[in-house]
Amino acid sequence: MQVNQPMADWEPFGRPLFDDPCAESLSRVGVVDVGSNSVRLVIFDGAARSPAYFFNEKVMCGLGSGLSDTGKLNPKGRERALKALARFQKLAESMDMPPLTAVATAAVRDAEDGPEFCDQVLRETGLHIHVIPGEEEARFSAQGVLLGWPDASGLVCDIGGSSMELAELRGGEVGRCTTSNLGPLKLQLVKGGTRGRQAHIKNTVEALHTQFGEGRQRLFLVGGSWRAIAKIDMARRDYPLRVLHEYTMTPSDVTKTARLIAESDPETLRSEAKVSSNRMELVPYAIEVLTRLVRKFRPTDIAVSSYGIREGLLYEQMPHGVRDRDPLIEACHFAETKDARSPGYGRVLYRFVLPLFPDASPQRLRLIKAACLLHDVSWRAHPDYRAESCFDYATRANLGGLDHAERVFLALSLLHRYTNKRSGSRVSTLFSLLTPKQVDQAEILGKAMRFGAMLWLKRGEDTAALHWDPRKKVLQLRLSEDAQILFGEVAESRFQSLASSLGGKGVVKVG
Repeated sequence: MQVNQPMADWEPFGRPLFDDPCAESLSRVGVVDVGSNSVRLVIFDGAARSPAYFFNEKVMCGLGSGLSDTGKLNPKGRERALKALARFQKLAESMDMPPLTAVATAAVRDAEDGPEFCDQVLRETGLHIHVIPGEEEARFSAQGVLLGWPDASGLVCDIGGSSMELAELRGGEVGRCTTSNLGPLKLQLVKGGTRGRQAHIKNTVEALHTQFGEGRQRLFLVGGSWRAIAKIDMARRDYPLRVLHEYTMTPSDVTKTARLIAESDPETLRSEAKVSSNRMELVPYAIEVLTRLVRKFRPTDIAVSSYGIREGLLYEQMPHGVRDRDPLIEACHFAETKDARSPGYGRVLYRFVLPLFPDASPQRLRLIKAACLLHDVSWRAHPDYRAESCFDYATRANLGGLDHAERVFLALSLLHRYTNKRSGSRVSTLFSLLTPKQVDQAEILGKAMRFGAMLWLKRGEDTAALHWDPRKKVLQLRLSEDAQILFGEVAESRFQSLASSLGGKGVVKVG
């Protein structure tokens, strides 16, 4: 990739920063999260603003199990955590990693033997664990949300085993942060049975509401127990796209799913929703908390974030110039550079198809740009499966900064990059997430990329251009004399197919 090209060549999204010196230190970052339920190592790799998960391993240790009764970490949990941390440190050394960043949250923070445990870890593994206060945990979780939603506003709610944190987001900035004792492991031990527990949840949530107040339209959910509830909600709705990140629920959805959890056999529900046994044990307590939060804070919608404290720690290390980038465009730039046959062609293709979308909003423009950057990353797939391989890439890839409908729009446009037809496709159930107009627009974009890819346009050369007249219903292709030879039978067929999708006819002018 040429990094000395003028910024104008990269508009409207700017030159990617993943190969910039300010981002090089983020090319491989390891984070260890020592939680009340699990101990996890995540190694981030790839585009600095939208990193891929190079390595991700979790061990369910249950450090916080029984903490409320004994005041100490669970002995068996300690043993398992120590072995897991020793493994993680050895893996990092084998990968020639920079030093791991390790943090511990509520269980180690609250336990009498927490400091002793950290000393033992340092002595036996060389890994230094930072025990962070609850407010700092809330801030990191909120920063994790910002990794995926750069300008997010709302209330971030991160539930762990022994605590639940709240953080305020306003226009991409973290505001007030706090912690509470509403973690499921602690709720299991509240005196007074169901009535006593629900009274405790109600009083705690009311106190949090007094501190934060209302006026936030979105509630962001971070944490494994929330994700388990989202899986159950997906199963209840027969939701077609099983991607948890940016999955949204309404308050009504939460009420219906809470009823389903209360009335269903746990094992049957766990199997249908594909929730682990350890996590399912905590779901009944977590749904009581979520129901009370929704009732008291009254958000318009509830969004699930797969990004949390670990991603927040990565965000903490990012220079502001990297934080300000669009995570979707950065990830697509990186994918094109790594996998496309002609890296850089996506920018040229973007300018070629742009006249077809004169009234596109900035949000739609970024999806068009993303599609053009990704249009060729699946070229190695077998031709018979290339269209659906493109679709799978967009719906399953680690892409932040787009909701589910936008993800499917991107995927459908890439499907049409390789095929004119979509009927009968195994992924057709996902089209229900789009409006008919969005489906049509995705088809037009895909067919425009399908045609434009045949011309092998060059940056800066005036070889071909499109002009769409919606009043006359005429799609005009202007070709230079040198480019005329590229307009063969297959190219002409694809051009006329594009014109047909626009509801018009195609006209070619040379010279």
